Amino acid sequence: MTDPQIVHVIDDDDALRDSVQLFLANEGLTVKTYGSATEFLSNLEGASGCVVTDVRMPGMSGMELLAHLADRSLSLPVIVVTGHADVPLAVRAMKQGAVDLLEKPFRADDLIGAVRRALISGKGSQTYEASTREALARLATLSARETEVLDRLIRGQPNKIIAYEMGISPRTVEVHRANVMKKTQAGSLSELVRMFINVERS
Repeated sequence: MTDPQIVHVIDDDDALRDSVQLFLANEGLTVKTYGSATEFLSNLEGASGCVVTDVRMPGMSGMELLAHLADRSLSLPVIVVTGHADVPLAVRAMKQGAVDLLEKPFRADDLIGAVRRALISGKGSQTYEASTREALARLATLSARETEVLDRLIRGQPNKIIAYEMGISPRTVEVHRANVMKKTQAGSLSELVRMFINVERS
């Protein structure tokens, strides 16, 4: 029987792969590592748990891996790791099925938290349903202006474009953006994107 708590770490950087394996193993998690997405796919049969994958790798990229897993209707939760995070990438990754996106360099606690969430993130689970209800409640506290700013942020628009299209100053956009982060209790933009996408999926 396959251990449901296995964390599959895919990265072409040997040192990063080893360090991730070490601190996840110290948390009592079983870890398997792979130097490429194709190596992981060749060992995919019976795989369970979750996947932590870099975006930029030789051969198949992390985004291509997401698409491949979706095409095969495999429900392994995937955490995407990148050295160049931005909102469009986060949105694209999560719409393709990623459950989280972390930007390098990340803290060990951030990765461990993301892995813990991924391991219990199956849609239909009590944890998933509870977090979705909580996200809905937080988003409902936003004003109409804040909701519009959020929608434009999720589309990847920079503050200056949002300000121009809404007919307000960039400073006012910054205030609305800060209010959105505070009211939703999102610790980062990627967390805010995750919250929005999960609600959109529900």
